[in-house]
Parts: sequence; structure tokens; C-alpha cells
Amino acid sequence: MRPIIEFCASNIGHGTEALKLKLESNPEYDVIEYGCLNNCGECYLRPFAMVNGDILEADTPEELEAIIAAAIKEQEAWDNLELD
Repeated sequence: MRPIIEFCASNIGHGTEALKLKLESNPEYDVIEYGCLNNCGECYLRPFAMVNGDILEADTPEELEAIIAAAIKEQEAWDNLELD
């Protein structure tokens, strides 16, 4: 299953726009930007995104990128176990 990575347009002030654009260039990902992800308390505090419905947050966009990559890798491992 292709990971679905969702970004909040209101969170771009935390540097997530560049990360969103980078992830959009990967054809293995479905990247979506919404005006709001209904996570307003978090939205104004730090960079965050949703990956397959799970909220991921970090102190910097670089840390968020690493957390997203780890979440995708973990999901792929689970998907592979289910196929066996």
C-alpha cells in the first residue's frame, strides 16, 4: 500500500512546505495538502504531518522527515509480514 502523507497548509510556517514538495517528488508516496487537518493545537506549535492517519510531529522539518521515513518503513515491514 502506498503511504498517504497529509500536510496542513496552516503549518507551512514551520518549514513543512519544502518537505512536502520533496516528498511529492517520490512516486511511491501519495502526498496531500489540506487547508486544515483539525489538529490546530499542534499546528501552531511545531512541524507535523499525518502518515496513514497517524499524527507525527517533530521539533524541526528535518526531524519530521526522519520520523516520516521511519513510520513508512515500519508500515512496509508490517505489510510484508501480512503477505507472508
